[in-house]
Amino acid sequence: MTRIVERPLLFSCEGASLLGILAAPAQVPPYSRGVVIVVGGPQYRVGSHRQFTLLCRHLASEGIASLRFDYHGLGDSEGPPALGVDGAYADIRSAIDVFLREAPQVREVVLWGLCGAASAAALYAPDDVRVTGIVMLNPWVRTEQGRARAQLRHYYLDRLMTLDVWRRLLSGKFKLGAALKSFFADVRDATGAGSAPVEPTHGVGVSTGNSEDRTSRSLPDRVLDALSRFSGRVLIILSTNDLTANEFREVTRASRRWRNLLSSARITCHDLVGANHTFSRTDWRDQVEEWTTRWVKAL
Repeated sequence: MTRIVERPLLFSCEGASLLGILAAPAQVPPYSRGVVIVVGGPQYRVGSHRQFTLLCRHLASEGIASLRFDYHGLGDSEGPPALGVDGAYADIRSAIDVFLREAPQVREVVLWGLCGAASAAALYAPDDVRVTGIVMLNPWVRTEQGRARAQLRHYYLDRLMTLDVWRRLLSGKFKLGAALKSFFADVRDATGAGSAPVEPTHGVGVSTGNSEDRTSRSLPDRVLDALSRFSGRVLIILSTNDLTANEFREVTRASRRWRNLLSSARITCHDLVGANHTFSRTDWRDQVEEWTTRWVKAL
């Protein structure tokens, strides 16, 4: 593997000072394509289980430069705390600016994001010609109706198939009343209007996007439109043991436009069997690194 170097970068975004870490091969890398990690906050550039740090170091060892950075008000960056998938726009643009300036061999960028960050990357990408690819892990497309449908399909039905639930039910240890109350609430939400978007509690950015667009159109529709406008390639990685990923599956399964988009040649999809939302096991993170690296090199 190639020897790597890492160095901090301070850069300005709307009057605030943001901190990023550039990871690159020690020698001039063979790839003119780099990766910018879009963080799903409120967390900072290291990521859950150090996933972002490990990913950037792995990419650098494979000859691919990368940048991970803190949003406004998170980690070591200045400014107000950040929430919502629309608020990362200025931060992402500023990060790409400094990345291309400090890594002059990089000519084009792949945005990489998990959960709310994946949706933020998708919403940003069509407006920046420097972005030629997006890697989306367990994309956040939540509405109350979508959450309830995924819960019914992937939680209640799966639990009914386990012996443990039936043992607890027969022994009287299962809280049937509470379970039924939750179940019928989900049935109500799944069959109701419930299409209003729900912001991730671990979302990104201070909301600066078009407020009329955010309130009048569902997040799944907005992400679909953005990906349809984006001319680059997209890699989607979905955990099989994650409600957010299952919501994405339900949304795309129910929409012909989504199905047509995902079947196009520029979209690559992988299911990571057994993985949870944040890829907490080493073998899951290693698989994500392998898929990401191979895909970025092949663009």
